[in-house]
Amino acid sequence: MSRRRFALVAAATPFAVPLTTGSAWAHHGWSSFDQEKPIYLAGKVVQSKWQNPHAELLIEVRPDLALPPDLKQRPLPAQSAGVDGPGLLARATLPRRKDRRWELELAPLTRMAAWQVAEIKAGETVSAVGFTTKDEAGEAVMRVEYLFLGGKAYGLRSSPV
Repeated sequence: MSRRRFALVAAATPFAVPLTTGSAWAHHGWSSFDQEKPIYLAGKVVQSKWQNPHAELLIEVRPDLALPPDLKQRPLPAQSAGVDGPGLLARATLPRRKDRRWELELAPLTRMAAWQVAEIKAGETVSAVGFTTKDEAGEAVMRVEYLFLGGKAYGLRSSPV
């Protein structure tokens, strides 16, 4: 590499790093979620990011959030991953923390398309069962296992069968 080219690359490097680190901080690794304690959330979508590595929703949860009486009996779709959906719904609880806004991490866009989920817009109401961080520490974020939207259930861990 010539000195001139090296100097240009070196000069651009400090600017390139900050541009790429923001998205890495926004994505949560799967190991940070407590898969032994499913939680239930419902609310109005405040913001939607229909992008990869996965779609994200910011929802506003009502202060009177309660588990729906039919949650344990809701029909769930078959999916390619072995998930004990009825067991997750039966064990779901409300989160202990009282945040009014939660980030919902959905599936990658290809999987959302496989489930035929249209882009979710601000103003829509959704509910979900999924997992939050261990001991509910850190940000108010949920990795969604089951999304309930418009009277339908979607299993987001894998593709439909």
